[in-house]
Amino acid sequence: MTDQTRPLTALALVCTLKPSPGESSSQLLARQLLDELATHDVTGTAVRLVDYDIKPGVELDEGDGDQWPHIREQIIASDILLIVTPTWMGHLSSVAQRALERLDAELSETDDDGRPLVEGKVGIVGVVGNEDGAHAIIADIFQGLNDVGFSIPSQGATYWNGEAMQTVDYKDLDETPESVASTNAVVAKNAAHLARLLAERPY
Repeated sequence: MTDQTRPLTALALVCTLKPSPGESSSQLLARQLLDELATHDVTGTAVRLVDYDIKPGVELDEGDGDQWPHIREQIIASDILLIVTPTWMGHLSSVAQRALERLDAELSETDDDGRPLVEGKVGIVGVVGNEDGAHAIIADIFQGLNDVGFSIPSQGATYWNGEAMQTVDYKDLDETPESVASTNAVVAKNAAHLARLLAERPY
């Protein structure tokens, strides 16, 4: 099987503050994006990071029961990394920030040609929240992902903002807004396209 035809995989890092099995808007959006990726023959799984003991730091393994190495194994094995975060006080969640900090270790993890091990992987983003901040959050995460080696596809992010200062969450909606559904479809299509190109012709 050539790189062009081999199956692609995706991993969603769900950065909600709510541990399982609590309902989560971030988990819902991640599932929707993984379902869209599946229509392009990309299989995927979601990991709710708050369910794991992920130590603070910028090393591959911070020891003392750190479970980030287990998450990292899945990242390295995937072609597409999806980070989905809620918006809190106008910013990405602390869980998402910790994930970015742990990904910083990838800067020193290179192959024999000096390329980052995550180079050739695609990074996409999803944001939910009933307050402002989605664009800035997307920009922050994209910068972090690109900095360590991920490639960002055209229109590689999706988000939902509810009415300001209200309590309706994405998971409470009767149906997915058409604008979000159509954006989810574009994100998945472009991510799968870029991932296949990079699998066929690496940097």
